[in-house]
Order: sequence, then structure tokens, then C-alpha cells
Amino acid sequence: MNKYISTNIGRLRLIAFVEGVSFLILLFIAMPYKYVWGNPSLVKSIGQLHGILFVLFVIATVIVANQERWKLFGTTAKVLISSLIPFGTFYIDKHILSKI
Repeated sequence: MNKYISTNIGRLRLIAFVEGVSFLILLFIAMPYKYVWGNPSLVKSIGQLHGILFVLFVIATVIVANQERWKLFGTTAKVLISSLIPFGTFYIDKHILSKI
């Protein structure tokens, strides 16, 4: 666990995982709970948490991109776009982040 806290790439991978999980919970649990059962309480709480994690993910990505000298429209864009696609952060972790 120390490797995920002591380095910038480790922190990015940890944030990416948690952000990805929060996105899936928002999409597949909170949203149906709101629109099928008419209760928006989960969307408010999970949505706020996901928003904070998304901002942390963007900040961590910019820090790692600067450190690793990623091109803006190359790896940096791929990593940032991955957070907009369900399961995207898990894919990017396996194919890009774990290899750094």
C-alpha cells in the first residue's frame, strides 16, 4: 500500500481506482435508484463524492503528466478522457499507468 501513497503515479493510480468505482456506483446504483424508485438522495451524496474525486483525478493527472513529460494530446488526453467512460480508469491503469 505504501507504493500507492509515496509516489505521484501511485497516488494517481489509487485516485483513478476510487474515482472509477464512484463513477460506477453513481451510474449503476444511484441513477437507477433516482429514476426507477424516485429517490434522488444517493445521487446527491455519491455525485458530490464523485465530483471531488474527479477533480483530484484531474489534478493528479496533471502532476504526473508534468513529471513524466507526457504530451498534452497524447497520453495526458487518454488518461483524462478515461475518467469520462465507464470502466475507463481501470483500462488506463492496466495499459498505461501500471507500466510507469
